[in-house]
Amino acid sequence: MKKKLTMKETIVVASTLFGMFFGAGNLIFPVHLGQMAGSNAVPAIIGFVITAVTIPILAVAAIGNTHSDDLMHLSSKVSGWYGKVFTAALYLTIGPFFAIPRCASVSFTTGMEPIVGESHHGLWQLAFTFVFFAFVMYFSLRPGKITTWIGRVINPLFLVFLGILIIVALINPGAPVSEVAPVEEYQSGALFNGIIEGYGTMDAIAGLAFGIVIINVVRDLGVDDDGDVARETLKSGIFTGILMLIIYALTIIMGAQSRGLFELSANGGIALTQISNHYLGAVGSVILAITITLACLKTAIGLITSCGEMFLKLIPGKLNYRGWAMLFTLVSFIISNVGLTAIINYAVPVLMLLYPLATVLIIMALFEKAFGKSKYVYGWVTLGAFIPAVFDFCKTLPEGVQTALHIPAMTELGRSIFPFFDHGLGWVVPALIGLVIGIVLTLINRGKSGKAAA
Repeated sequence: MKKKLTMKETIVVASTLFGMFFGAGNLIFPVHLGQMAGSNAVPAIIGFVITAVTIPILAVAAIGNTHSDDLMHLSSKVSGWYGKVFTAALYLTIGPFFAIPRCASVSFTTGMEPIVGESHHGLWQLAFTFVFFAFVMYFSLRPGKITTWIGRVINPLFLVFLGILIIVALINPGAPVSEVAPVEEYQSGALFNGIIEGYGTMDAIAGLAFGIVIINVVRDLGVDDDGDVARETLKSGIFTGILMLIIYALTIIMGAQSRGLFELSANGGIALTQISNHYLGAVGSVILAITITLACLKTAIGLITSCGEMFLKLIPGKLNYRGWAMLFTLVSFIISNVGLTAIINYAVPVLMLLYPLATVLIIMALFEKAFGKSKYVYGWVTLGAFIPAVFDFCKTLPEGVQTALHIPAMTELGRSIFPFFDHGLGWVVPALIGLVIGIVLTLINRGKSGKAAA
């Protein structure tokens, strides 16, 4: 048994990790963030990298550090029922409710929408998503080499094309970043808004869901000790993180510079198409559309497969894998037709609820030896993060829903109770209070156990 990976092996793990995290959908958020942040791009980049790069990599390391079999095993450290509920919520979020429909919507927005325009837009979208999910269902039910081929051919092709686009855009900027006025909410809060925008990549919760894949890669290469696995995963993650940071930073800058050419777009898919068409013409837009569609197709197939396999464990005996795959494909098809902007708008509240819970779980998993893996700590920290996260969920619901449910009054209450609430970080202080309570209860319980033993 060896203690560490060779440099070549580290690069293999880093490449696998990058392939897991970085897909076509990861571009729509930094491009749009750049358009909104303008001259405040630097703090926006820092915030975005925290939630879109750092936390996802730590999530994978957390799975390795605890030697968990999967997310349900890790989250069950809080409690058995919580492990099932949290795992189901997380997989549904990165699966049929948001991430999979987003794959189809991004593909349509960047590929078909510029061609069909507003005429019969809904019918074109319905037809496109029907064909998209027909392919998804076919390959999800017949897993084979197609996803590997797309991953090895299309993803590198996509990155090469993206690199060309970024270089051309940076050499011929629409406007210097320093001259692009940020939108109102980014004039003073670019760092915190960058943090929230990073939630949209869903990579932290994806890291928790798929981390076991990377851990198995490290273990297959001969590293078995939990601490060594976590360290080597983190080391590989640093390589991945540097590459992702570079791509995100350049893409955000490209988005900011594009404001000299275009108005603020409704979403990053539209912005990416506009930028590509301006610099590389119609041929460039076609290449972008094809590569993004195939990359999204691969991602959707992988997510359907992962969700189907997980729900076989979560709800045994109800449906077989084929049944879950067909159900999730159908739900994804229906939701994808509400449009990319609507999917993003409704995903944000759910991510505001899940990201704090995922973040505290990751941190506790990495440092659980410091508090003796105590369930008191796991439980109270999670509760501390959950309560303000519910308020964050409510305050980010679409305006119409907020008005109907009288949410503004609840938002004011949250603002008065939780520090940093307006920055989307109202969960931090309550989670720390939960940590103190958990440690105190752990010490009291150990004291009682010691007296009983004596």
